[in-house]
Amino acid sequence: MKIAILSDTHGLLRPQVVEYLKTADVILHGGDINKQSIVDELRQYAPLYIVRGNNDKEWAEAIPHDLTVCLGGVTFYLVHNKKEVPAGLTGVDVVVFGHSHKYSQQEKDGVLWLNPGSCGPRRFHQEITMMMADATGGRLSVEKITIPHEAQG
Repeated sequence: MKIAILSDTHGLLRPQVVEYLKTADVILHGGDINKQSIVDELRQYAPLYIVRGNNDKEWAEAIPHDLTVCLGGVTFYLVHNKKEVPAGLTGVDVVVFGHSHKYSQQEKDGVLWLNPGSCGPRRFHQEITMMMADATGGRLSVEKITIPHEAQG
C-alpha cells in the first residue's frame, strides 16, 4: 500500500506534490490545511485521513484533532502537534505529526515518529518536503521527498 504523508500545506497544493498524490493508495495529512478546497482536492486522488491543525479554524470543526488508522497492517496515530500526543499512547506503530515544518524521522521505544515537514508555502528558509511510504504486511518503509526551492508558490 502506497501512502502519501504530508502536512502544513497552508492553502497550497503544489503541482509537484499532486504528481506524488496521484500515485498514492491513501493520503495522510498532519494538519494546517487552511481551507476546505484543499481537502476536496486531496480527496480526488485517494482516500484521505486528516487531522486539524492550529491554523484550521471554524471551517475545519468536523475534522478530528487526532486520529488512529490501520493501513497495510501498520497502525498510525495522527495529530498536528507532537506535544499533544497522549503520554501513555500504546498500540500504535507510527505517529504522524506536523506543526514545526521540519522534516523528521526517528524511532523511539519501538514507535516511528514521522514529520513530513511542510509542502505548502516555504517558510523559515526550510526545505519543502513530504513523504511517500509503503506499508506491507505490518512493515513500513519511508522515503523523503524534497520539492526543489525554485518551485516557489
